Amino acid sequence: MAIKIKLDLLLVQRKMTLTELSEQVDLTMANLSILKNGKAKAIRFSTLAKICAALDCQPGDLIEYQPDIK
Repeated sequence: MAIKIKLDLLLVQRKMTLTELSEQVDLTMANLSILKNGKAKAIRFSTLAKICAALDCQPGDLIEYQPDIK
């Protein structure tokens, strides 16, 4: 997929665990793990906003476009 989620990098930079983020944004660990591991097919804007607020970042810090190489 051409869209990459950089949640793992932001968590390291913010010195935050997935558990701490889960508690702050009120999402299950399973859903955050799916997002973190690049398995998510979609993300709600409300979820994106909660994650950005908790990590003090912009959506562009979390999401990156990498075109598929053919």
